[in-house]
Amino acid sequence: MIELIGLEQIDGRAVEQLLDRAFGTDRHTRTAYRLREGVAALTGPSLAAMENGSLIGTIQLWPALFHGDDGRRIPLVLVGPVAVVPERQGSGVGRTLVEQALARVPEASLMLIGDPEYYGRFFGFTADRTAGWRLPGPVERHRLLARGDGVPDGPGEIRPADATSDQI
Repeated sequence: MIELIGLEQIDGRAVEQLLDRAFGTDRHTRTAYRLREGVAALTGPSLAAMENGSLIGTIQLWPALFHGDDGRRIPLVLVGPVAVVPERQGSGVGRTLVEQALARVPEASLMLIGDPEYYGRFFGFTADRTAGWRLPGPVERHRLLARGDGVPDGPGEIRPADATSDQI
């Protein structure tokens, strides 16, 4: 039986070990990690999947901020990483984590860097409004996805949210 609990209840070292197993130890060089620098994951929607006392999956959600070239400042929630131990990948654990995390931020404007077919099909994410976004590193444009009524379009930069931003 899989139990979902708040990620804040899990030792951070165990989470890091799981992420290393799922994505490799070079994962910190990716653009999504730059969007998380200096910011804590959101408690509540960030979850851990436990089975028989073992950590088998995690999802983290992070505050981010769209800085529009026109002066707009729009809070976003960055989804990910979603990680599942290799031996359980493809078993539905990741999908359950995403479903449950997104259910905890129903009104948020969401963004992620991920597989457009998967996140579009199951969760309604698209690249329709992200073409003008600039990120602090390279990104494959078709993988920069968003969903939500408040998702901005037009040119602007995505940055980590500062401590004063009200995100969700």
